[in-house]
Formats: sequence, C-alpha cells, structure tokens
Amino acid sequence: MLFMTSAQAETLRDPTRPGYGSQIVRSSVSSHGSDLVLNSVIKAGSASHAVINNKIYQVGDRVQGVRITAIENNSVSLSDERKLTMYQVITESKGN
Repeated sequence: MLFMTSAQAETLRDPTRPGYGSQIVRSSVSSHGSDLVLNSVIKAGSASHAVINNKIYQVGDRVQGVRITAIENNSVSLSDERKLTMYQVITESKGN
C-alpha cells in the first residue's frame, strides 16, 4: 500500500508549473533614460547623494551615460535636461 501511494505521488503535477509545450520568453531591460527611478535623496551638510535605481550617485557621476548636474531635496537634474522627481505620480495628482 505504501508503494502504491508513492507511485501515485510521482504522477501528480505541480499546478504552478507552466503547461506542457510552454516556452520561457526572456524580456530584456532597456537602458533608455525612461527607466531611471529616483528612489531617494540624501543630504548631509554640503554633501548630496541620490539613490537612482537603487544605486548611490553624487553630482558629476554618470547614470546610464548621462551626467548628474544637480541634486535637490526631491529631484535630480541630468545633463540631457531631464529632471527625475521622487513620488512624481503623487505630486502631480496634488498639484505640487
């Protein structure tokens, strides 16, 4: 009886596993500037650091080939004239 139960368990299929004949499709992450996310800004005295895509940068550093020109309290300016803002969706909805 114990042997019979283990034989049945081997034939059970994991319901979270993809179906037969399915293929894994890999997505690539593009290096376009639209993928830049300002996570936080750290200011201590005259030193300012920005956390962009979970990496720490300071003025003059390059992120995805673009130089950081300024770090403000809740935004970062880039040399290509873009400005990354923290919580952009929230501030846009409140009109700030």
